Amino acid sequence: MARSVRAMQAGGPHRGTALQSVILLALGCAALFACAAYGAAPEPAKVAGPNACAECHKQEVEAWKGTHHFNTFRQLPRSPEAKAIADRLGVKRIKVESLCLNCHFTLQEKDNRIEPVAGISCESCHSAAQDWIKVHSGYSGKTATTESKEEESQRWKAAEAKGMIRPKTLYRLAKNCFGCHVVPHEQLVNVGGHKAGSAFELLSWSQGEVRHNTWHSKGKSNVEAGAARKRMLYLVGLGVELETALRGVAKATVRKPYAFLMAERADRARQQLSAAAKAVPEVPEIAKLVEHGHSAGLKLNNQRSLVSAADEIAKILESIAAKYDGSSMAGLDGLMPGPRSYKGTARKAASVN
Repeated sequence: MARSVRAMQAGGPHRGTALQSVILLALGCAALFACAAYGAAPEPAKVAGPNACAECHKQEVEAWKGTHHFNTFRQLPRSPEAKAIADRLGVKRIKVESLCLNCHFTLQEKDNRIEPVAGISCESCHSAAQDWIKVHSGYSGKTATTESKEEESQRWKAAEAKGMIRPKTLYRLAKNCFGCHVVPHEQLVNVGGHKAGSAFELLSWSQGEVRHNTWHSKGKSNVEAGAARKRMLYLVGLGVELETALRGVAKATVRKPYAFLMAERADRARQQLSAAAKAVPEVPEIAKLVEHGHSAGLKLNNQRSLVSAADEIAKILESIAAKYDGSSMAGLDGLMPGPRSYKGTARKAASVN
């Protein structure tokens, strides 16, 4: 990897000034939602807002209120670090005109105006709900109506077709997480001094404070995922980490921190996946992930090859998520982070009237 990173070539001196980069960052709200290679912020015109989810998901919303995701709404604009980044980017109002909105807030269109209504909320993870919220809750268990397995299956298919990202659709969920936890904008890092991404790992971060595993137990428990689910979280998380980092290297334009940090992230994911492939040889798709991860050099001016590799990895990950449930992947257990690595403390479930 070190040789690949050192081989990065900028293709001539960097053209343009820091001011031009800042202007590109502040083009307006329309540009905030164009992160197709990573994940996408929920479309404000279709955001229902946290209160719409809280009507049924009281326990989940209470768990959310104890998270960093919730607190960012008030804390981020007051953060000295955030203000310093905004200053370097020429941004005066974090909640109005910055790329911070894309990942740190939930935006909703009200009276033809787009405004932040919450921090990172339900729809940040599960997509804007206006099109699917009534479909997914068409049978809530509140009535005497009996829903057959076929009816339930069709209801969930309809909700997913309208954009809902369910925990069951693990690749889509992971993709959405990494869309923000690995920064998709070079200038935020190189000019603003923003971190290139958090120390995000899907298994450990999903089993800590963001856990809201209460719905099917009617609020009586908030247990962590089972062994098979954990394996899938770990494996798919590593794969999406690699995919996202490769896309980051592909978008890098200059030999500055963003390019190097994305390359380092990609190489680390390749190494971890190589270990996973050896631990679970009965899942040959893992070796394919590694193969495609090494098929493109981690260097500048290599966008076509890097994007092609990332696209192939995406296809394999979707296949893995659909084909396996983790029950045959016990070999991963020795590689996965344990409870001591979980990000924050999960809220204990309690009766909510």
